[in-house]
Amino acid sequence: EYDQLIQKNDPAAAIRSGKEVLLQAFNWESHKHDWWSNLENKVPDMAKSGFTSAWLPPPTHSIAPEGYLPQNLYSLNSSYGSETALKSLLNKMKACKIRAMADIVINHRVGTAQGHGGAFNCFDGIPLSWDENAVTSCTGGKGNASTGENFNGVPNIDHTQEFVRRDVTEWLKWLRYTVGFQDFRFDFAKGYSPKYVKEYIEGAKPIFSVGEYWDSCNYNGSQLEYNQDSHRQRIIDWMDGTGQLSAAFDFTTKGILQEAVKGQLWRLRDPNGKPSGTMGLWPSRSVTFIDNHDTGSTQGHWPFPSDHIMEGYAYILTHPGIPSVFYDHFYDWGGSIHDQIAKLIEVRRVQGIHSRSSIRIAEAQPNLYAAYIDDESSMKIGDGPWCPAGKEWSLATSGHRYAVWKK
Repeated sequence: EYDQLIQKNDPAAAIRSGKEVLLQAFNWESHKHDWWSNLENKVPDMAKSGFTSAWLPPPTHSIAPEGYLPQNLYSLNSSYGSETALKSLLNKMKACKIRAMADIVINHRVGTAQGHGGAFNCFDGIPLSWDENAVTSCTGGKGNASTGENFNGVPNIDHTQEFVRRDVTEWLKWLRYTVGFQDFRFDFAKGYSPKYVKEYIEGAKPIFSVGEYWDSCNYNGSQLEYNQDSHRQRIIDWMDGTGQLSAAFDFTTKGILQEAVKGQLWRLRDPNGKPSGTMGLWPSRSVTFIDNHDTGSTQGHWPFPSDHIMEGYAYILTHPGIPSVFYDHFYDWGGSIHDQIAKLIEVRRVQGIHSRSSIRIAEAQPNLYAAYIDDESSMKIGDGPWCPAGKEWSLATSGHRYAVWKK
């Protein structure tokens, strides 16, 4: 039935299935390592481990090697490898039934020629040869004011212009139907109105979409506040703005979870008894994660405590929401971590846990968090002793400071 939905080109089919498990398949240094070929060798393991979609770094030509300062959007020769190597990787992923997620960087674009005000805000001599009207007035162009926040230092694209939206939609359709990407991740989603994300998803019809709406959590000085309702509401408002066609990364859960595992596990239950991140309010649209190329890797802007990552994965991989695993943890932190994460993904699949699974939090104390999921699975993290009541439970998997049981 799910495959038929996808055949019908339904942009929210994968979100509705609720069975997604994502892999962020790169880090900040990946461009140094012949990346498309490196990943191709790992595709069979990704498939065996149960990932449904792998988020790849930006595939197009970029002034910065990491891919986030795009210029010629129709060139697929990047620091991650050649167009040929990318096509080979995508074919391998298709054969192994893992969807490829493209990193869509459309908030800004580096110009090729000087225009209005002497700034490099014209795009001459390359496809999508826009003039200064494609650039927002707040970043030196002749277009309208931005519909979101500025990404400073480079021309920001003015999505209010019809010619820009038409060209962007055509490019996304090219990525989707000619190149072969099936899913989209929208970079710097705070930079432009979510209504444009809705239009682009409706135009190109990716199978699954997720937006990076990265907002600071609520802090009192350096202390993370217990109540993050306004933070998670801002992410939810963004998802509503996309016509509910896009999921969003659950930055609220990340912010809370990485403080909670340091002996403040009470943070994982909100005042209404639900999980305290975005996942507690809208699980079917919340992509939970522990680290990504910005927060972790060599950038380390907001890293998860490294000695607690398995508790983090035990939490997101047993809970509602759409879990995402970071490449570094899965492939660079040693075979034991890889196998523990893979085992948790397997338990999730066998137990039928999905993005809308019900959750009943049994304990949320400083050193113990425990919960029942769909009344078929239960789990705990932290040092405190706990196990589910009743003889029908058996241990499904466990490790340092975490355990999961099944009925």
